[in-house]
Amino acid sequence: MSDTMIEEKLLALAAERGPEKTFCPSEAARALGGPHPDGWGPLMQPVRREAVRLALAGRLVITRKGKPVDPTDFKGVYRLSQPRSE
Repeated sequence: MSDTMIEEKLLALAAERGPEKTFCPSEAARALGGPHPDGWGPLMQPVRREAVRLALAGRLVITRKGKPVDPTDFKGVYRLSQPRSE
């Protein structure tokens, strides 16, 4: 699975939801790897790496418990969204 494919899926999911709604990174992994955990499970780390890269570029927002987090320093369960235009 290429980084480009992961990036496209993350940005597509973010665009579908808009800036007001978040999505789980596993949604991207499942969309790319299929419904079985053997297909999407190994994609979770590449999805996270790509989400961090996109967040650092200002193209995604990473949230925990509804609040934006530092893309270089977060742990645990997280969600993704489009940045809000101010």
